[in-house]
Parts: sequence; structure tokens; C-alpha cells
Amino acid sequence: MYDWLKALHIIAMVAWMAGLFYLPRLFVYHADATPGSEFSETLKIMERRLLRAIMEPAMGATWLFGLWLAFYAGWFTSGAWWIWIKLGFVVAMSGFHSALKVWQRDFAADRNTRPGRFYRIANEVPTLLLIAIVLLVVLKPF
Repeated sequence: MYDWLKALHIIAMVAWMAGLFYLPRLFVYHADATPGSEFSETLKIMERRLLRAIMEPAMGATWLFGLWLAFYAGWFTSGAWWIWIKLGFVVAMSGFHSALKVWQRDFAADRNTRPGRFYRIANEVPTLLLIAIVLLVVLKPF
């Protein structure tokens, strides 16, 4: 059961991370697109579908299988601190996901006020969080 939970958790996490990397990149292009243009309207569809059809289910599955895995493995009661720190980073990742939802709605309503550079910088957030999470899971330093 442990290996299945771990595999499902990793699959869901990879799908979620793909979206967390790609959606801000779409925002970079969208920030430079003329509102109402064919390109802008195409980006709106891509952003909405990515968020709703891939990212939201993948985030839910990541949480579901991750918590199930942690309870099954007994990590919450083991006295290990790494799991709690990892969970904090995953909460931060979920917060970033929520920010992406807000930004997507702004683009959908042609209300974006941020330049492409903002989204280029924001695109680094999931990378940094992913590095921290992977190091904690693999090294289990605490």
C-alpha cells in the first residue's frame, strides 16, 4: 500500500508542478498581449483550462495522497520535524496556487495591471519551494 500511495502522490505532484511552472509563463505572454486580441482570448482559454482541468485536480490529489501517505507511514506521530516543515512548504505552494487563481481571473476580466517581469519573477517561487520540499523528503534532516 505504501508504494502505491507514494506513486500516486508523486504522479499528482508532477502534474501540479507542471501547471505551477507553466501558468505563470502564460501570464508573461498574456501581460504583453493586447486585451481583446485573438492572442489574448486564446491565452484566456488556455489559462482557464490549465487551472481547472489539470492544476486543481492535481493539487487535490497531491494533498489527498500525501496526507494519506503521511498517516499510513506514521510520520505525524514519529517525532520527525521534516514532515511538518515540508507541510509548511506545501501550504505555501497552495497559497501560490491561490494567487495564480486570482491572477487568472484578473486576466480573464482584462484587469491585469502587472508587467510580464512580475510573472517572470513569480515563476521562480514554485521552483524554490520544490527544491526545499524535495530536499526535506529525500534527506529527512530533522
